[in-house]
Amino acid sequence: MPTPAARRAVAQARRAGVRLVRFLYTDNGGVTRGKATHVESLASRIADGIGLTVAMQAMNMLDQLTPVEGMGPVGEIRLVPDPGTFTVLPYAPHAAAMTVDMRTLDGAAWEACPRSFLKRQIAACAAAGFMVRAAFEGEFTLAVKGADGAFAPLDQSVCFSTVGMTTAAAVMDDIVAALEAQGIQVEQYYPELGHGQQELSIRHAPALAAADRQVFYRETVRAVAYRHGLYASLAPKPFVDQAGNGSHVHFSLWDAGGRRNLTHDPRGRYGISALGYHFIAGVLDHLPALLALTCPSVNSYRRLQPHFWSSAYTAWGPDNREGAIRIPSTFASDRAGSTNAELKACDASANPYLALGGLLAAGLDGVKRKLEPGEPTMIDPANYSDAERAARRIVRFPTTLAEALDHLAADRVLMAALGPLLARSFLTVKRGEWQAFSKEDTAFEIKHHFWKF
Repeated sequence: MPTPAARRAVAQARRAGVRLVRFLYTDNGGVTRGKATHVESLASRIADGIGLTVAMQAMNMLDQLTPVEGMGPVGEIRLVPDPGTFTVLPYAPHAAAMTVDMRTLDGAAWEACPRSFLKRQIAACAAAGFMVRAAFEGEFTLAVKGADGAFAPLDQSVCFSTVGMTTAAAVMDDIVAALEAQGIQVEQYYPELGHGQQELSIRHAPALAAADRQVFYRETVRAVAYRHGLYASLAPKPFVDQAGNGSHVHFSLWDAGGRRNLTHDPRGRYGISALGYHFIAGVLDHLPALLALTCPSVNSYRRLQPHFWSSAYTAWGPDNREGAIRIPSTFASDRAGSTNAELKACDASANPYLALGGLLAAGLDGVKRKLEPGEPTMIDPANYSDAERAARRIVRFPTTLAEALDHLAADRVLMAALGPLLARSFLTVKRGEWQAFSKEDTAFEIKHHFWKF
C-alpha cells in the first residue's frame, strides 16, 4: 500500500507532465549522482527503490574504484527515495527528483549510507533534548569557456559591486526563480570578493531538510547557469588567484517542537545559551577531524589559509570572520529567532549529509561533556603569536586533506558516529583522491574540482 506521501508524489508528477524522476544520492567523494525512473514505474520504484552496486560508495571523484573490502563487483543495495522530497525540476524538461536513502535488500538502512548517518545524529540530538536547524550558505563562481577550452571568470567585478550584479543579473534571476519554484526560500544575494563570484543564501531548515536542500541548491545553480551558456563552479578554489568558495553552515538548537531557539539566552555572553556554548565547544574540539567531512577535497585546503576570511584556526568570536565559528549579530525584529552560530570551515565539495552529521556528532559530544569554548577571539587569530595561540588553545587547521583524514581516523567520537563501514569507505575513498592528485599538477586539480563541483 503506497504511503500518502508516495501517492502525492505520483500525482504531482503526472500533473506536471513529468517523464523521468531522478533518484539523487551524494557519494563519499562528494559527487551527487543518481538514476532515474520513468513516471509509469514511479509508484513501484518508490516502494522498491532502484538497484545500485555497492561499489559506488568506493568510487572517488575521479571515478577510480578504491579498494574497500566488500565494495567490489558483487553486491547490490537499493536507492529508496524519500517522497517528501519530490521536486519538479524547473531547469530540466519533464523531469523531477527526490533524494534517497541507501537500503539493503531486506530494507534496512545500509551502514554506508550518508543520509542515514545524518538521521542517526538527528535522533541522538533529539534524545538529548534538542533539534538542530541549519543552512548552507552557498558561494559559487560563474565562468565562461573560451575557444581553447579554458575557463575564465564571468567578470572582473569587485566585492558587492553593482557592476557584478548587472553582469550576472539574468542568470541570477533565473537561479532565484528556479529555487523558488522548488520551495527553497532565498535570503540574500550579492557578488562576492572573487571575480565572477556570487553568494546566494537560503533559509534555514531542520537538519535533514537542510542537507537535502544543499543537494538541490548545487544542482540548480549549475544547471541554470549551463542553460545560460555559463559554467557555475562551487569548488572551494576554482581559480587559484581568486577568493575561494565557502559553504558556511549556520546552525542553531531548538526545542523538539521547533518553537523555541535553545541557542538563545538574552543573559548569556553575546546572547548565546550555556547549551549553545557546549555545542560550539564540541565542534571546536573535534574540528581538526571534522574538517575531513566539511572540507573533504584536496582543493579545500587552498581556501583554508590565514588572512583570507575563510578561517584557518580553531578560534571563535562575535562577528569574527577569521574565526572557525562566528557568532553573528542578531536582528532587532527577532533576537531569539535569529540567534545562531556559523561554521566557516565548510565548502561545497562536502557531502552535506556527512558534513552536517559530523557537525551534530561533534556538537553533541560537547553538550554531553559540558565543554566550554574558552575566551572569544576579538582579532584575526593569525595575528597572535604562537605562544598566545597556545595559551588560548587555538590550533592551526590541518593544511592538507591527508592531515585531516589522519585526525578523523584518530577521533573516536566521529569514527563511532560514522560506524565502521561508512568510516572505512570514506577514509579509503578520500585517501585514494589524495594519492591520485598528489601525482598530478595544479592544473589537473583545478580542472577536476571545477567541473565536479
